[in-house]
Amino acid sequence: MKLVASVENMRKSDRHTIETSVDAITLMGRAGQCIFDSVDWHGKILIVCGVGNNGGDGYSVAEILSDKGYHVELLLLENRFSPEGKYFFDRCIEKKVPTSVYNSQNLKGYDIILDCLLGTGFNGKIEGAMYDLISAINESGAYVVSADINSGLNGDSGLTEICVKSDLTVSIGSFKPGHFLNMAKDKIKRLVNCPIGIDLIEKPFSLLESADVKELLGARENFSHKGTYGYVTLIGGCVQYSGAIKLANLAASAMRAGAGVVKLALPSEVAHSVMPYVLESTLYPLDSQDGYIKFNENQTQGAIKGSKSVAVGMGMGQGDDNEKLLEFLLKSSTAPLIIDADGINTLAKMDRGLIKSSNATVVLTPHLKEFERLCGATVDEIQKNPVFHAVKYARETGVILLLKGVTTIITDGETVYLSSTGCPGMATAGSGDVLSGIICSLCASRENTLLAVACAAYINGYAGELASEKYGNISMVASDTAKSIAL
Repeated sequence: MKLVASVENMRKSDRHTIETSVDAITLMGRAGQCIFDSVDWHGKILIVCGVGNNGGDGYSVAEILSDKGYHVELLLLENRFSPEGKYFFDRCIEKKVPTSVYNSQNLKGYDIILDCLLGTGFNGKIEGAMYDLISAINESGAYVVSADINSGLNGDSGLTEICVKSDLTVSIGSFKPGHFLNMAKDKIKRLVNCPIGIDLIEKPFSLLESADVKELLGARENFSHKGTYGYVTLIGGCVQYSGAIKLANLAASAMRAGAGVVKLALPSEVAHSVMPYVLESTLYPLDSQDGYIKFNENQTQGAIKGSKSVAVGMGMGQGDDNEKLLEFLLKSSTAPLIIDADGINTLAKMDRGLIKSSNATVVLTPHLKEFERLCGATVDEIQKNPVFHAVKYARETGVILLLKGVTTIITDGETVYLSSTGCPGMATAGSGDVLSGIICSLCASRENTLLAVACAAYINGYAGELASEKYGNISMVASDTAKSIAL
């Protein structure tokens, strides 16, 4: 796993390091060296510097480039410096590095532009000369490198009105959430991190890697059977959202993710249309009324009996008995209980105390609008600080929360995992159902439910990437993702 530090954690850690072990100028020199080492420098190079320490990193790089004989120029937003930045700027002047102040010129003709305008702490509005300079960088046609984070991109949220679009971003110290969340993937083509000796003083977040998933999955032993890998129950569907193939994909994704037996419980009025598409799974028809699940305690108990995990809500619609069904599952299930889609919309209307008192490990998988209904914050507020709101809700309710997004956030209120796999083609109906199937499968046979949920998000996103390579982001559908799980 890779460590991801919030902007505040990074700020405190940087200050602590300077106060206890490494002086600020040495750290800035290390940052400059690691940026230099990360780039294939060539041709005519321009380093664009702001007034803070991010600009100082640029001056440090300029000195190294000058010493090594590269053609490098400095472009300043204005003649203002941090103390450490002034130290490296003066060294550049001593070495006669060409220097100018921005005056609305275009920046065409450079092979590489290093963006050192704004750091991760920026949280204001881009306007005036800064707006014009960022636009000029984006219009330059050069290979663009951003130091630490793309200028104008929020370090915690990954939101921006305008920011530098980079070919490469060199993160300093630790990755930040803003490198992955919301708009970040559209602004950063390639991302690397360079440690410079800053020890984090607060618990960081963890970005999942393929090795983490492989470790969780492990190898299957010959001396095993289907029960070893878990019986799971998937409860959902209604006439309005019957989606036979959609529900079949839900079941198939659970099987492909390794479940031993999948029981698909759905309204009896829907069962006949789904039956031709479900080959390896077991159908469990439930009483229904007007195409929606009609709660029957004995039937529901039968549906979940022996299951090591249960998922509910996918395509369930807004049936009259949804609350009764959910309340029963929250009170009766002792296996991990995954609640998705219409299950979440139903849960948002119910007493939050039912979640907190549940004997099950409750996993909620909302997208932003569903999470708005759950937590009370607006979509806009959540987007501006998604990790904060996810952690707060999970801590208050005792759930494991998987907040869907460009990068998915998974937390139990204490530990935070990020999964950055996925692609634009997954913005299509049924993608969430495939994810729920994978989660249900992994939760059935792993003791660490939080890590299982996080790895499910990684697998789902990676399968989507594989599907995109074959079908393209425009043409791929959710079943393509389900089929790609095995790859």
